Amino acid sequence: MTAPGPEPGPEPRPPRPDAEPVPPAGPRRPGAVPLLVFAAVCAALFTAVTLTVSVRHGTPLAPERAALRWSTAHHGEPLRSLARALTATGSGPVPYLLAVLAGLLAGRGAAGRLRAVLCAVAALAVGQAIRYGLMELLARPRPPAADWAGHASGYAFPSGHATTSALAAGLLAWGIARRARPAVARTWCVVLALWAVGVGLTRVYLGVHWPGDVLGGWLLAAVLLALALLLEPFALPRRDRLIRPGTSPSSRAFP
Repeated sequence: MTAPGPEPGPEPRPPRPDAEPVPPAGPRRPGAVPLLVFAAVCAALFTAVTLTVSVRHGTPLAPERAALRWSTAHHGEPLRSLARALTATGSGPVPYLLAVLAGLLAGRGAAGRLRAVLCAVAALAVGQAIRYGLMELLARPRPPAADWAGHASGYAFPSGHATTSALAAGLLAWGIARRARPAVARTWCVVLALWAVGVGLTRVYLGVHWPGDVLGGWLLAAVLLALALLLEPFALPRRDRLIRPGTSPSSRAFP
């Protein structure tokens, strides 16, 4: 008498013809604790930079003056034209177009994509509003206009171009990470980071910002991006997000 064999399991369901393809597993989203620690560290650094600017009433530090002298001495072509072209991508419609693209990549289905686009654009708009409020509150003067090699308006701290480009780069990196393969996502993250860094550096090179303004913009953007990732599970329900295979239900809701 032979032992009965294992009962056959349920047959796998065939994929729905209208189902949207899910991308292969990519880099996992950071957990809540690392994001909180990262946000706290960046917020502390941003507070330190802001207090330094406030206590000194906007007076630049010696390294900032040295950076301005260097940039003024190197305003030749073609660097000046290249810097102007790159800095132009850090404001205006370009960052918002990148935020829209991020939402389109991160969402699932028409309703999910619309919700993701609205969330990404809202995150960028809120960041710009906070940055503008801080600029008016601190009222740090820009470098002398005689040293400018580009256009600028308003106060200096934190740099609007640096903040906006870093926010847009982070949002698009989030969207790409939700859609692309890991190697592709990492490559694009590096490209976007270099773009944001380049935009910030052009503000110093063109003589319209002190280095502390750009550093403050990067730190502010880092804090806002970390907070946006923490709020993502609440702003975008699971049904509206692309879910990578191989993750548990709990990690999908909030890792």
